[in-house]
Amino acid sequence: MKLPNKYGSISKLSGKRRRPYIVRKTDESGGCAIIGYAVSREEGLAMLAAYNANPWDIDKAKITLQELFDLWQEKKAPKLGKSNQSSLKSAFKYCAPLGGLPYRQIKLYHMQDTIDSCGKGYSTQGAIKNLWGHLDKFALELDISSFRYSDLLTSEPIPPTSRLPFTNEEIARLWEHQAEEWVDTVLIFIYSGWRISELLALRPEDIDLEAGTMKGGTKTKAGKGRIVPIHPKIRGFIEARLASNPPRLIAQNGKPISTTAYRAIWAEIMGKLEMQHTPHECRHTFETLLDAAGGNRRCIDLLMGHTSKDTGNRVYNHKTIEELRATVELISI
Repeated sequence: MKLPNKYGSISKLSGKRRRPYIVRKTDESGGCAIIGYAVSREEGLAMLAAYNANPWDIDKAKITLQELFDLWQEKKAPKLGKSNQSSLKSAFKYCAPLGGLPYRQIKLYHMQDTIDSCGKGYSTQGAIKNLWGHLDKFALELDISSFRYSDLLTSEPIPPTSRLPFTNEEIARLWEHQAEEWVDTVLIFIYSGWRISELLALRPEDIDLEAGTMKGGTKTKAGKGRIVPIHPKIRGFIEARLASNPPRLIAQNGKPISTTAYRAIWAEIMGKLEMQHTPHECRHTFETLLDAAGGNRRCIDLLMGHTSKDTGNRVYNHKTIEELRATVELISI
């Protein structure tokens, strides 16, 4: 069956096919070119109407998922971090069965199925969803597609984590091993409350030994540029690290250390001391110790880089460096 159209036609193909309808566009000279394949006549009519409303480049319309991914790897992936590149590359194997399909023909249900049928948890599902987002954006830039189905994708949510602070006994054990390499960094984390990315980003100029403070922070408006007084117990560690004039407070072989590299070191420390904690649990420990010691909530929020939930505290309660210092020094372990 063939449906004539002023600007194209839809024909039924013979045999059993997943997409039995072929959609063609016609030009002023009477020539025609395939613009796609459809599951039903209705889908073919919609495809033809979309083409007539906004004609697309036929060659671009033939670019397959595999070809788009290969081009994305060449043009876009190098701008991402190594870890992110690796994660997205691994995610593609769950999308690869669609590799020969023209990208323009890939619909929301195709993308969602790669997530739902991967048989993996939230991490892998999130990576697949992330990959579709990158490819959709790239296809949009190349004028291959005008749709962003990836914005509608869903994946298994990240499960709530149960962050456990270091116990007093564990902190005491860290002090017993303070002379061992890198253990000082764990104690600096616990007594300052920085996020891992924040502490590893601190430069020597961010440390004011005369004032006894550190300045840094990222992520939120409340967290950026915050000042954390140096607890007396970790001052010696900080002075020792600054003595070698490193590029960062926490450095390795005279060079800044990445979060990935530091996490590997962290794992060795935890294994050696028979502990099971993440770097972020140092931050949780810092807040827990301050709260248990009766620290002022506004001071704790300022030290943590949190926005106070209480409007009065958030807007009107200004704290001095000395008040922040007194709060930090409530940690007596």
